[in-house]
Amino acid sequence: MPAMASTSAHAALEIEISGGSAQQIPIAIVPFGQAAGSTQEKIGDIIAADLRRSGLFRILETGGVASRPTEVSQVKYAEWAVLQAQAITVGNVTALPGNRLKVMFGLADVLKQNQLVSMEYNIAPGQLRLTAHKIADVIYQKLTGEGPIFASRIAYINKSKNRFSLQVADADGMNAQTVVSSSEPIISPAWSPDGSKIAYVSFEKKKPIIFVQSLTTGQRLTLANFKGNNSAPAWSPDGTKLAIVLSHSANSQLYTINADGTGLKQVTKSNAIDTEPVWSPDAKWIYFTSDRGGNPQVYKVSAFGGDAQRVTFQGDHNLSPRFAPDGKSLAMVRKDGAKYSIALQDLVNGQVRLLSEGNQDESPSFAPNGRVILYATRVGGRGALAAVSSDGRVKQRLSESGGDVREPSWGPLLN
Repeated sequence: MPAMASTSAHAALEIEISGGSAQQIPIAIVPFGQAAGSTQEKIGDIIAADLRRSGLFRILETGGVASRPTEVSQVKYAEWAVLQAQAITVGNVTALPGNRLKVMFGLADVLKQNQLVSMEYNIAPGQLRLTAHKIADVIYQKLTGEGPIFASRIAYINKSKNRFSLQVADADGMNAQTVVSSSEPIISPAWSPDGSKIAYVSFEKKKPIIFVQSLTTGQRLTLANFKGNNSAPAWSPDGTKLAIVLSHSANSQLYTINADGTGLKQVTKSNAIDTEPVWSPDAKWIYFTSDRGGNPQVYKVSAFGGDAQRVTFQGDHNLSPRFAPDGKSLAMVRKDGAKYSIALQDLVNGQVRLLSEGNQDESPSFAPNGRVILYATRVGGRGALAAVSSDGRVKQRLSESGGDVREPSWGPLLN
């Protein structure tokens, strides 16, 4: 039976990182000052782990430096220049009345000896980890020029002991919680654009039905329970509609439906199997997988219906398209022979690059900044999650002990 809300915590996903940028930014993250006897999480460690995982930073060992500045004004730049630090992060956490915390942090350029940014947060104790992720995002943006990524969540399906559960976790694999669980399969989780809801397909009624569930209240809506199969929900960019796949009239075809379950409209009308819809960021197009040409390939059709146009031409099969947030490239699963890999197609020049090395890779999903692609793979006969940077340099593997993890979906940034 489904749970009504995020309920029980599970073991965190373990993350292995390989590769990295050719030119990593050396940064010193000084342990944040905290009140004596504090049991709060070490916020500097969370920031360091986020930056290290990006592959773009080299976290310097600070144990040999005598001074422990907690404000940029206290930094003795010569000490940190010896470590060849390019940047330094300092901060502190202090208690406020009403069981609140004040988190202050500063980022400085060691070579130029000036402050780059300083910020202050007034938070509840339970927001400390999220605040650490937000600080890591500020540092990441300031030093790389790229958009934020760490203060976000991922969703995935975990199968354990013949029970399926839809899990939501922080982007670093921590804080995993169960949204819904069932003895029948759960597939195709899809985040609403504001991150407040997840659409998914459950077989709990012995047939595929699409549900939309609130992550704050646990309340859920039966979005599509038509005759035949109801599958592959995909939110429109403004969150008012979903593209879905129904087989109630014949073969699987694309439809759009309002987020409250009203206003069903057919989009494709073909004799083929049309499935796996995804909206373009401008909401004008729906890209999808179809075998109308003989083999599964990616096509696009106006969101209001009409003639479809083929998009992919390389490889035996191309399926499961996913847009980069900027709309300039498309991740997909490409089949060559018996091997399924994650590929990235530049939608401007048409160039295609293979990014993953597994044989059974599937379900690509972009990070909010488009820098990383999360996907499902197979390790030791079980499903695991993996991630690769969009340039292919940095690879991560995320695994949960005892579980079979699949169908990842990367959610939007948290406020």
